[in-house]
Amino acid sequence: MTSNGGNGAAVVNMQLDEEQIKVLEENFMKVTKHPDETTLMLIAAECGLSEEDTAKWFRLRNAVWRKSEGLPAEEGSVKD
Repeated sequence: MTSNGGNGAAVVNMQLDEEQIKVLEENFMKVTKHPDETTLMLIAAECGLSEEDTAKWFRLRNAVWRKSEGLPAEEGSVKD
């Protein structure tokens, strides 16, 4: 298993434009950190990304968020 070092570099390396990042961040902070399939589809459509790329962004962003909160990078017994 690889790690991005916890610095968020993997999220940045997705080559997203400012508007896509804005939409993703707004949904992450205001809607859900763990979108269900339908929500993921709507977010992907809103930012013009594939559902796979959107899911990947949320996984990476969650790892960064969890680390910033002093939680393990991977989900475990602690619920967000």
